[in-house]
Amino acid sequence: MPKIAVPFGDDVSAFETEKGKLVVLKTDMLVDKTDAPPGMNLWQTARKAVVMNVSDFAAKGVKPAAVLVALGLPRNITKKDVEEIGSGLNAGAHEYGTYIIGGDTGEASDLIIAVSLFGLAAKDALMLRSGAKPGDVIAVTGLFGKTSAGLRILVNDLKAPKKIRKTLIDSVLMPTARLKEGLALVETGAVNASIDSSDGLAWSLHEIARSSRVGISIDLLPTAEQCSTFAVANKLDSAELTLYGGEEYELVLTVKPRMWKKAQEAVENVGGSLFKIGKVTSEKSVVLATDGKRISIEARGYEHFKSR
Repeated sequence: MPKIAVPFGDDVSAFETEKGKLVVLKTDMLVDKTDAPPGMNLWQTARKAVVMNVSDFAAKGVKPAAVLVALGLPRNITKKDVEEIGSGLNAGAHEYGTYIIGGDTGEASDLIIAVSLFGLAAKDALMLRSGAKPGDVIAVTGLFGKTSAGLRILVNDLKAPKKIRKTLIDSVLMPTARLKEGLALVETGAVNASIDSSDGLAWSLHEIARSSRVGISIDLLPTAEQCSTFAVANKLDSAELTLYGGEEYELVLTVKPRMWKKAQEAVENVGGSLFKIGKVTSEKSVVLATDGKRISIEARGYEHFKSR
């Protein structure tokens, strides 16, 4: 049994080699009926399968070196469909500077795309979920709620003003992993804990709190302007969309307070953004503290689609 360098339940797995390097591994499976919303074509579906794996590497600050893909293909799939899937997989890999080096295919009752990533990291260089400390700054690499709104347009046929509709839908169909930001942040040594937000902001906060045995207090919800506009148009709660959506693929981080500026500048230098939204506490609770009120943030997040 190799020495396990990352606790079970984190974003990736890793083991130490004889030379002191870490071999970092990640595998995640996309199932068409539960992971691809209406309106997502096969190229976009295949690309998403890569992006959601890369996002977990981004959260640890690891560059993917190679990709393996296993495909479960239904009987009614066409040659054109397979070519579209292959093109989407290659596009996703090249987008993040890596390559597909092999894999497998088999028959399945639904389209299944299982992607595995491989990379190398220096020992003790990974940004785990479990390192948060009281006093740390809670930060995110982007604003939330656009995918929650976009999914409601695609799945529930809700309406959106024309000026934001495409942006909201594109946030679902063409997600982006924050790999450049993660690689920049790990070099600063400023991050104590990090997680990918694909299961939603609230769930990510709870995972950091649970893994690190700390509490979290949020004083500024990172709500995207388009989400707020959509919420008003459909009489929805923008806080609900912000906290309990998912599929954003942002990074949720805790940063050493004395190194905040260094972390922020590192992210901005690669074209990204870092937003301060709260702090880590010792109270073992996850709360939203705004307008003089303290509201408990529930430990729930993204739910897969029931049907395509």
